[in-house]
Amino acid sequence: MQESPPKALAVLLTVALVCSVLVSVSAVVLRPIQEANERIERYRHIVALTGLTEPGQALDDSQVEAAIEQLDVRVIDLDSGAFEDLDPETLDPRRAASDPDRSIAIPPEADVARIGRRSRHEVVYLVYGDPAAEAGQSGRFTRLILPIHGQGMWSTLHGLVALDADLNTIAAVTFYEQEETAGLGDQIESPAWQARWVGRRLFGSNGDFRFRIAGGVVDDESPAATHQVDGLSGATITGNAVTALMSFWFGPYGYGPLLERLAAGEQ
Repeated sequence: MQESPPKALAVLLTVALVCSVLVSVSAVVLRPIQEANERIERYRHIVALTGLTEPGQALDDSQVEAAIEQLDVRVIDLDSGAFEDLDPETLDPRRAASDPDRSIAIPPEADVARIGRRSRHEVVYLVYGDPAAEAGQSGRFTRLILPIHGQGMWSTLHGLVALDADLNTIAAVTFYEQEETAGLGDQIESPAWQARWVGRRLFGSNGDFRFRIAGGVVDDESPAATHQVDGLSGATITGNAVTALMSFWFGPYGYGPLLERLAAGEQ
């Protein structure tokens, strides 16, 4: 006996409703697990730049969390460069950037990284080589790890830069999120290319920003090697975008005010 159209429709709606409920429940149940995994992965990138572990050392999740505990994780007000008494675990700069109350619009003439808006606050990481000087106690930090991002050719590039205590020399870098052209722009994730950043300097002797991605291979014996990193073969636009985002984040609308405060001995 053939079912009537109303009964068939009722069955279809019931199945759709059940599936919808199951998907919603799964999303609610799995979301905390997904967020925990994302947090650990972010921590893993940060720990790799601290100099507290061996290069390429594989760490399990508990070791990554233990390494993060050794850092002084702080929230800064980007406009003033001052440290704020805010919980870094509750701050999401990406979400804040889309909230007019928690972000600022970058003037077009200053927006070389093409991000449009940025959060008023950012989370930064201070590394202390002396265990007795951890978490903002006496002693000078050995590295400062700073998040960076900007528009590439096809995607937003997200990375981290670690500076030595002189606040000028690059100790390490990583780009961990991008969707640039495979085999070309995605070379920014290459460990070999990132290793070329080590020892390069951001600023010249008069304080002007001089770092950039070159148009080709940089001779390590040349004066250019002080401030330049090898270009990305076949990906000039992505290379120029990296230069632009570095210029932005180490300028007045980025970490410039923070670097000035730290250089003056304020922590």
